Amino acid sequence: MALLIGVSATLGRHTALAADSSGVQIAQEDNLLRVTINGRLFTEYHFKDVPRPYFYPLLGPADLPMTRDWPMKSPPGEEHDHPHHRSLWFAHGAVNGHDFWSEAKDFGKIVHDGFTEIKSGEKSGVIRSRDKWVMPDGSIACTDDRVMRIYDRGDDSRLFDFEVTIHASNGDVTFGDTKEGAMALRLTETMRYKKADKTVGDGHIVNSNGVRDDNTWGKHADWVDYYGPVNGKIVGVAMFDHPDNPRHPTTWHVRDYGLFAANPFGLHDFEKKPAGAGDFKIPAGQSATFRYRFYLHHGDEKEAKVAEEFANYAKTAGTKSTAAN
Repeated sequence: MALLIGVSATLGRHTALAADSSGVQIAQEDNLLRVTINGRLFTEYHFKDVPRPYFYPLLGPADLPMTRDWPMKSPPGEEHDHPHHRSLWFAHGAVNGHDFWSEAKDFGKIVHDGFTEIKSGEKSGVIRSRDKWVMPDGSIACTDDRVMRIYDRGDDSRLFDFEVTIHASNGDVTFGDTKEGAMALRLTETMRYKKADKTVGDGHIVNSNGVRDDNTWGKHADWVDYYGPVNGKIVGVAMFDHPDNPRHPTTWHVRDYGLFAANPFGLHDFEKKPAGAGDFKIPAGQSATFRYRFYLHHGDEKEAKVAEEFANYAKTAGTKSTAAN
């Protein structure tokens, strides 16, 4: 009861703050949270009647769209592939043997189970939520707690932290060895890496080790930056893998068609190891925490000083996992 009262009070304070557009404001509607920074839309968190919670749209510098519209909308010029690539999300393709990544037949769903905090603020706003990972037969594979923090940097770059703690609340949990996962974005079409045999997109990919473009797929790195043109401006999204994460530095499932994901589990696909080599088991009653930062910026990785931004992020402390393998 005390928790419910606390959440209610937090939501009440938040509603009162909604009239003030300064800083980071988070407004709750029926099926989403609307996040603005100094009165400008940054993103919306969709949590109700969806296969899994996701953020859409995701607006970067100069309010430019950083992720594609489909399947949430169907504008001309976007490919209708991978209907499960919903802007920005966290999921995985093999959890206790079930697919929580795609939206194929009999897939598992990540079901929002409530907010424990929604807080607007002058310098940052925070969303804390709970979720259930529901298997096709209705049983619970695991649960999670999420902490999502949005910052006002004082300019039009954007900084956003996503922390998810997976709880083996219903028995052992295994995140299986597959490339289909986990912390992911699907970028807008014009940012896609331009291969010689394709005309869509004019972007580039680079990781913390200086590896570029197609060669970044499956490689270990502290961070990856994916940048390209949107409405005539060069902008980018960098994703940081926190040093405290299990299996840091993670491997990356980053593709020329705009998929951009940190995935520490897919070692069979990425490194040609035996099937199951990447399995990650969380024993019953334990948990594992994964922390990521998204930096939406002008220019390429050098202009945006992505390496320096990661160094600042690496100094931050966070929740430690009780499971590590």
